[in-house]
Amino acid sequence: MNRPIKPLASWKGQDRFFGEVKSTLTAIFLSGGCSWNRCRMCGYKNDRDCSEKPELIEHMKAQVSWLGENFKSDEYELGKIFTSGSVFDPNEVPLEVLDTFGTFFAGKPLVAESRCEYVTEEALERLLSTLDSGQEHPLTVAIGLETTNDAIREKSIDKGNTFEDFKRAADIAHKAGVSIKAYLMMKPLFLTEREAMEDMQKSIAEVTPYADMISMNLCTVQGKTELEQYWQRGSFRPPYLWSAVKVLLDSDVFVSCDPVGGGFKRGPHNGDKQVEGCLDKEIVSAINEYSLSGDKSVLQAVWDAGADCREEWEFVLENETSWNMPLTK
Repeated sequence: MNRPIKPLASWKGQDRFFGEVKSTLTAIFLSGGCSWNRCRMCGYKNDRDCSEKPELIEHMKAQVSWLGENFKSDEYELGKIFTSGSVFDPNEVPLEVLDTFGTFFAGKPLVAESRCEYVTEEALERLLSTLDSGQEHPLTVAIGLETTNDAIREKSIDKGNTFEDFKRAADIAHKAGVSIKAYLMMKPLFLTEREAMEDMQKSIAEVTPYADMISMNLCTVQGKTELEQYWQRGSFRPPYLWSAVKVLLDSDVFVSCDPVGGGFKRGPHNGDKQVEGCLDKEIVSAINEYSLSGDKSVLQAVWDAGADCREEWEFVLENETSWNMPLTK
């Protein structure tokens, strides 16, 4: 079987990084696969290279080489790397590949995603040894905390770690001169719309002392997941875009958000799309603009424009009850 020599996905874009808008190169690498592999909403568990270690190293290095052949170094200012699980899990990404990542992105700040338990002093030092050339924020570890509520994380997501685990990982990273980005998830399984909003608001407040950056992910329905099974029988509805706008407007700190799948039934969406000024695409555009500029006026503008089409959302907030079927699709 021939293995792909290119990443699962790669693209150029823009991100707000420590208050500055930077051009980015994002790559999702085919790796050995997530060692935890149990999160209810995650569809990346199917992406894994089951080769023996020597071949896995070769395949992952080939993906990095493909990036170099297709993207020039002067085309981006910030690197972002992801796998099916954790960049710092040595069973998923052999240490030799960390060296390749560091060499490839040397001189540029890098964001790398990992679970808490793999954020160790040894792993961070290994990547920093080839990556760092004196820049202010050489490495940022992005961790999918999802929520600061341990019960929700266990029952609704099956994440397998705690808020205390996140705090320990953040402490290890900060002592090594590494920044932390916290990913929070709006509306995992089994939460009403109001519960999801309140959990997100509380999580933002509680994680702020430990995270240098916060990103709010709006739960989407990915294929071949446990979440999809609930959604297919009407037991789950993705969050309303109004909920996301409300949380962002009310937050005392900057929180980025990329509303993937916004406006589609598997992604965050509102109700009546026939009301003028209530099109989901306008809200998605406003959230994306805010995530780059940090200017809440764009959110406020779309909030004000949609005053006539929040009736369904407001009804759901008022009437949806815990551990029950969602009221809308």
